[in-house]
This record gives sequence, C-alpha cells and structure tokens, in this order.
Amino acid sequence: MTEQLPQPAAIRTRDFAARRHANRLRRYGAGLMAGVALALPLAAVGGTVIAPVPANAASLPESFAPLAEKVMPAVVNISTTQEVQQPSGPEQMLPFDLPENSPFRRFFEPFMQGQQPTHPQVVNALGSGFIIDPSGYVVTNNHVIDGATEIKVTLEDKSQYTAKLVGRDPLTDLALLKIEAGHDLPAVQFGDSDAARVGDWVLAVGNPFGLGGTVTAGIVSARNRDINAGPYDDFLQIDAAINRGNSGGPVFDESGKVIGINTAIYSPNGGSVGIGFSIPANIATKVVAQLKESGSISRGWLGVEIQPLTPEIAEALGMDKPEGALVARVLPGSPAGDAGLERGDVVVQIDGQPVKDARDLTRKVGDLQPGDRVGLAVKRQGDEKEIRIRLGERPQDLAANQQGDHADPGAGVAVDALGVRLAPIDDGLRQRLGIDDSVKGVAVVDMLPPKGDDKRPHAGPGPELRPGDVIEQVAGTAVDRPSQVTALIDEARARKRDHILLLVARGNESRFVAVEIK
Repeated sequence: MTEQLPQPAAIRTRDFAARRHANRLRRYGAGLMAGVALALPLAAVGGTVIAPVPANAASLPESFAPLAEKVMPAVVNISTTQEVQQPSGPEQMLPFDLPENSPFRRFFEPFMQGQQPTHPQVVNALGSGFIIDPSGYVVTNNHVIDGATEIKVTLEDKSQYTAKLVGRDPLTDLALLKIEAGHDLPAVQFGDSDAARVGDWVLAVGNPFGLGGTVTAGIVSARNRDINAGPYDDFLQIDAAINRGNSGGPVFDESGKVIGINTAIYSPNGGSVGIGFSIPANIATKVVAQLKESGSISRGWLGVEIQPLTPEIAEALGMDKPEGALVARVLPGSPAGDAGLERGDVVVQIDGQPVKDARDLTRKVGDLQPGDRVGLAVKRQGDEKEIRIRLGERPQDLAANQQGDHADPGAGVAVDALGVRLAPIDDGLRQRLGIDDSVKGVAVVDMLPPKGDDKRPHAGPGPELRPGDVIEQVAGTAVDRPSQVTALIDEARARKRDHILLLVARGNESRFVAVEIK
C-alpha cells in the first residue's frame, strides 16, 4: 500500500521548528540544568538521601553528527517483492462492498465474471537493516522479508544488490541476509545491551516511509518489555521516533555500537508517538551467530506449559513471594515428564540462577541447546527438590491453545465459595461441552449471581472460571465430584487460607487459578 507522504512545506516547517528548539536547548540547557542542580536540596526518599545529578552529566550532547556520520554507511534500505494471491470471486473486483443478500449483486456479477484476475498480485514492501560483516552479512527483521520472492539491499551510496536469505527466526523476528559486493563493505558491531540503562542516549537509523536514511535520537525509556509478540519478548523501549519502514534498523549507543534492532511501535494513529520497541543486541547476537553458522535456530525445550505465579497463587501455595514459574502441564514423553517434573511444581532456579517469572524461565531454557543437562530447583507442596533434565529440541511449531465452547446453563450443584454450579462429567455432558476424553474432573455448568457485597463476576464468564471449564484439581487433589470440591474448600477455610488453588482445563489448555474463598 502506498504511504501518503506529507507536503514539502510541512516538512520544512517541522525541520525549522526542530532546529530552533535544538538551538534553544543548546544555548540554555546546561545553564538551566546547573541552576536546577544548585537549587534543589538533597531529597530523602524512604530514608535514602538522593544527591542531585551533576550538571555536566545531564547536559545534552553537543551534536549527534559525528556519530551519525560514523554509522550511517553501514545502515541499508531493504525492498522486497512478494506475490499475494488475489481473492477469487466477482465480488472481490467491485470497487465497493455489497451485502451478501443485496438485490443489486445480480446486476454486477455477470459483468465482473470475465474480469477475474488470473495471476497473483505483486506487491512491494520496504524496511531497514544493517551490515555486521565487511563480507556482506545484513541483519533485519523477519517480518520485513517474510514471504519475499526477491530482496534488494540499497546502500547509502545508492549501490544496490540482490540479497540471499541465509536464515530467519520468526520467534525473535530476526533474519540474516547476504549480499555480494565484490569488495569490503562498511560494517557495525553489536554492543552490550545489558549495559544500557534507562535514560541513556540512543540513535536510531532507518528507512521510514521509504524516505531513505533517516536519523532520530532519544533515550532508553524502559527495559524488559513484554508486548506479547512471542515467547522470548524482552524488548528495549526507546523514545527515538521510529515509523513504518524503520523495522530492522539499528539502535546505536553513544559509542556507535548496535544495542537494539527496531521491530515494533505502539501507535494508536499509525505514526510515531515516542514508544518504540527494539530487540536487545544480546539476544540478537546469539540468534545471528546460529543463523550464520547453520541457517536455522535450535533451542532447548523442557516440554511443559508454564504460567505466571500471581500473588494469589503464591499465597494459596504457601509461598512468601510470587517468584518462579508455575508448571501448569507436563507434556507426555517430554524431557520434563521423563525427569519427573509435575504439574503444580514451581521452578525457582535453573542451574543455580534464580527464575524471576515464567518469561524468565522460557528465555533461559531457550538460550540453551538441545542435549544440554540442566538442574532445576522446584518447590513442590512446601518442599524444595532438585531435578536434573536433559533438554530436548523445541518443536518449530507448537500448537496454539484453543478455547473450549461455553456450556449452556444447566443443572448442577451450587458452590457458593466459587460462584459456580458444578456437575460430574458423564458422556452426555462431555459431548455437549466438547470435553476431551483425556480430561477428568468436575465441569462448570453455570455461574451463580452475586450475593450481598460479593463483587466477583458470578453473573457471567469471568477471568477465573466460566461455563465449560473443568476443575481437575483442588488444592493439589484430583476431583471428580462436586462434594469433593466443597470438602476441600472447607478444609482450606479451616487452615485460614484466603485463596484456594484450582487446576482448570479450558479447551486443550490446563491452567492453575487462585480463587478467593473468603
């Protein structure tokens, strides 16, 4: 799709305003910061005395020009050609939409019958990348080149080359290309993204909207961002302006090393709002090295489904802090299953390194190779155990979890503590709710209306339980009758517990949920 570019007058206006603003900052910035530093008293926060930042440490750089001149020759524009299958049918050729039951449809269909396309539609896309080796290796985003039949790389001097795809990794959205220039090319190096601090200056270079080499400056706004893009999310957030076409472009630190690769923006309006996300260099370095060596990625794999450990679940398990990764399911025949890992275990360490949360465990295991032996420290019913596991290889495509159908309201035993009606699973209920034969437990068949000051959403599907769910375990005990559920809840109340831990099957996924039982 062709981007609508701003008018030249608007560009000039913005450039003039930017220069005027920059001059004002350079003229008054250091003095103002010095004045603030002198005027502010020492601040005490929570008993800790915080000294003001020295004025020279907070002042703006004199200019980014030397850094930009140094790195821009290694930043490239990437254009791709893709073949997209044009949808068939006469209605696809109409310049407007017609409802399926429109009486006018019959007038247009005969006219359009002979005009259906017979060839795939060719489309072009633009992105960015950077050269990491003088021999011509180029790093970019996987989504920039995904599905491309031809990839062109254009350098700063306007020389253009056809690129070969060396390998790609959709899970981290990285790809490695190779161009043959016949001579050494300007290249940049990866830096240490772990050393980047929130507030550090960064420079982003790329090809926004196909305009060509563009430099924007900003700071590291946050670290370790999870934007639900994939299982290995660990993005740097930056406020340097990046837009469509910046994908795959580098983020430089002040020394000129690449500490991130731009891959996504938060944009309610389609343009930059100062929230961009970059793949950290320390992740990219490992992925690119594997792609360069073998053209593909292999990762360690436990064979478990894990979920975050919420404060409520931690309390229900008798843990002091919600730190670790909760095992919701162990896949049959997996390395974890063979080693004795069980659902309900909380993984708190891997090879002596603490596991902060579920994402942390996923990344740590993914950094290892199939065949590696690791030691897991797990908490199981109050005890800590050490489990040795030989990692398998992560399958390329793990099946997506699917939601089960909701149940129709029906008869069942009311369990006020959970706000639901429960029923034992028979063949008829299993068929009606679409419950897999391998799932055992008690089915949620209806929600109870709220009582008194109870604010939980019992009147309809909520985040904890919903019709169609199957409660497989209550407080670590397997159940198949509603009476067992109520007895275990009474037992938890007697032990002064505010929450009870349930193992709930929904569709083909099992999850632990901590439900309040006050």
